[in-house]
Amino acid sequence: MTSSEGTPGALDGVVVADFSRILAGPYATMMLADLGAQVIKVERPGIGDDTRSWGPPFAANGQSTYFQSINRNKVSVTCDLSTRRGRDQAAEIIAGSDVLVENFKPGTLDRMGLGFADLHQQMPRLVMCSISGFGTDEGKHLPGYDLLVQAMGGLMSVTGSHPGDPTKVGVALVDVVTGLHATVGILAALRHRDITGQGQHVEVNLLSSLLSGLVNQAASVVGAGKVPGILGNAHPSIAPYAVFTTADGPMVLAVGNDAQFASLVVQLGAPELADDHRFRTNPQRVAHRLELEAIINQRLMVKDSALWQRELSAVGVPCGPINDVGQAIDLAAALGLDPIADAEGVPVVSNPIRLSATPAQYRLAPPDHAAD
Repeated sequence: MTSSEGTPGALDGVVVADFSRILAGPYATMMLADLGAQVIKVERPGIGDDTRSWGPPFAANGQSTYFQSINRNKVSVTCDLSTRRGRDQAAEIIAGSDVLVENFKPGTLDRMGLGFADLHQQMPRLVMCSISGFGTDEGKHLPGYDLLVQAMGGLMSVTGSHPGDPTKVGVALVDVVTGLHATVGILAALRHRDITGQGQHVEVNLLSSLLSGLVNQAASVVGAGKVPGILGNAHPSIAPYAVFTTADGPMVLAVGNDAQFASLVVQLGAPELADDHRFRTNPQRVAHRLELEAIINQRLMVKDSALWQRELSAVGVPCGPINDVGQAIDLAAALGLDPIADAEGVPVVSNPIRLSATPAQYRLAPPDHAAD
């Protein structure tokens, strides 16, 4: 889905100097670009963004699909910040911008005279967003790699097939969540600037973003003193809410309330389970999860997953197959969600935000590395 030719985006007129690389920062600036901002991607001479070499896979034009996934709607320039000329070029780009996004090691830009304190004196309307791995205090020297934060931040401790088998999530989810937090912070700071005329410093870090993104699992520790662990595909607070086995393979049941559970057990041919003292309420079902899962698996084995999905969906029981990524994209297309957009001939995953007046735009393909 694209906006009409010439239709301004929600952030039309906002200029973003993007000095970030890899994932969290580029994801945030792509979101801003999709919404109409002009994004100038500043890259190192010769090397460029690290993700340019992260492959395979590579697209037909030779670009890394990793790079393509987070860099549409940007123009690329090179700037060697190790030289005085490069720093002067950087200062000129920033001076013409509303927003600066960076993810250098904390303190790097300060030493170049391009930190927030210096820039705010010269350009009080500038919004600066700094992204780090573990903050700017005691964690400033720790490297901000998604896998490292998944491990140190607790995500792997609740992810895996069974206890003792900590597993990373199959995508750099912490970077994505941090990029979204950066986007929200930038938009809030722009709103404040529009009211007061003053920019401010937005700071986000991977560890804090992960802890926020752990939601109920983190709240279990903070609110109840209970440290969660690995439950495989089960849920710590809801049952039945897991992967189950049918005659031809696995499917998911996501039963969120007592009414859905009653509908489920009727379809399973065991309506009496709704009144069983072990399963009458959700807390009771959680307490007797293993017994319940064994009963459900035994009942599901008599039919294939497609038939179960039709029958259970018809009575309002949330369920579905375990799709691969290609099947998930096909599903979104079948549902009319337009999951793929065209950015100057490059297929990209659509921006998920739908705006009725200023929809996301796909003006520019992910840029080739600018000539040095």
